[in-house]
Amino acid sequence: MANYQIIAATGCPTGIAHTYMAQEALEQAAKRKNVSIKVETHGQIGIENELTPQDIAEADVVIIAADKDVHPERFAGKRIIDVSVSAGIKEADRLIEDALAGKGKVLVSDTDKKEQQVEDSSSGMSIGRSIYKNLMNGVSHMLPFVVAGGVLIAISFAIWGVYSFDPSSDQYNPTAAMLKSVGDASMGMMVPVLSAYIAEGIAKRPGLVVGFVGGLVAMAGGTGFLGGILSGFLGGYLVVALQKGLKFLPKSLDGLKAIFLYPVIGVGIIGVIMSLLADPMNAVNQGMMDFLASFENSNPLILGLIVGCMCAFDMGGPINKAAYVTGTALLAQGNTTFMAGVSAACIAPPLITGFATLFFGKYFEANERNAGLVNFILGSTHITEGAIPFAAKDPVRVLPIMMIGSSIAAILTYMFGVQVPAPHGGFLVLPVVTGKWQWVVAILVGSIIGGLLLGLLQKNRVKKAA
Repeated sequence: MANYQIIAATGCPTGIAHTYMAQEALEQAAKRKNVSIKVETHGQIGIENELTPQDIAEADVVIIAADKDVHPERFAGKRIIDVSVSAGIKEADRLIEDALAGKGKVLVSDTDKKEQQVEDSSSGMSIGRSIYKNLMNGVSHMLPFVVAGGVLIAISFAIWGVYSFDPSSDQYNPTAAMLKSVGDASMGMMVPVLSAYIAEGIAKRPGLVVGFVGGLVAMAGGTGFLGGILSGFLGGYLVVALQKGLKFLPKSLDGLKAIFLYPVIGVGIIGVIMSLLADPMNAVNQGMMDFLASFENSNPLILGLIVGCMCAFDMGGPINKAAYVTGTALLAQGNTTFMAGVSAACIAPPLITGFATLFFGKYFEANERNAGLVNFILGSTHITEGAIPFAAKDPVRVLPIMMIGSSIAAILTYMFGVQVPAPHGGFLVLPVVTGKWQWVVAILVGSIIGGLLLGLLQKNRVKKAA
């Protein structure tokens, strides 16, 4: 078996391109320095080129180039250089030079201090990067569920009709109903999986079950996407607190802590917290839905502005959900106009990121450019969550731009009198849309204006940093 002087692990939130670009960049940089390296990748298809215990034991240094959890606890006792996946792509030569120069943080290898080592491995990061990395760990695992569910539901609507899942409808088709139920099941896993892997990023495996159950309670309680994020972070740090608080117990009880104490105490506490939050958040949701319904027949400018801001504010959270549920409720009453604006406002954010990276590509990192291209597909199928990684980096400035683009798309949709009888599906449901070309134009205008604003923001940010 070959011995590797340097070992590395790469991973990005989407796990499609940058994980492998960083792998290739590090391998090429090591080749130029005539250094042996083995790079483990954490992509959407799972772990490839996995590092063995022998690889880790024999390596001199570890390079972690990842924006998600790659299980750094395995490298306890090794010198570690921990950077973002984009640094792995753009600064591979420097990373190899730093590794050879002895740079990096050495973790204590005493197994009795393993928990402390794991905490130390993340303490080297800023608080902001730590939060971003754990959030992206959740988003990375959540995205496949969103894509699979959203596309399957859209296909059922596009082929068999928007009411084909309803046994009481003339459009009813058993295959369409089955396809939609599968899609609903996949979408229903979005919040629990997001919460579970945020907690797993913070507290490793003991955090997984606490975060997952917290996400399920958040989902059942109607606290939505924001509830999932909240339960993930609360669950993760709760388990970390339990690990510290129960250190006084004998080491012989470590197994009992992992299989009994952490999950029972953690799930109990997070379940109570999220249950108590459900009613207040639902009351806020209901209030927003009533507020929105009162604007049903108002001026298109006012209605579009409100709907656009709500849909883009939290992209799947309670505020977005209030607008979406109001749209579906009015849809059931035969109002197909309100939903047209809601759909336009939900489609716009990922398209905004796509146009921004298309028009101002040189100011974005390679992983952001690729994510922007992927977002053209996600936005076209009404999957708003594709824009979250962009918003998470700079929510204070990016979210207002998303709200502007979504509002423009919704206002134009209402002004054109577009009618959309489908609650989901994006451009896949165009055949059933009344005023389809006007709808597409409205969405594109809002998305392009938002894309220009986002691109200019990124351009100014890069120039200031230069």
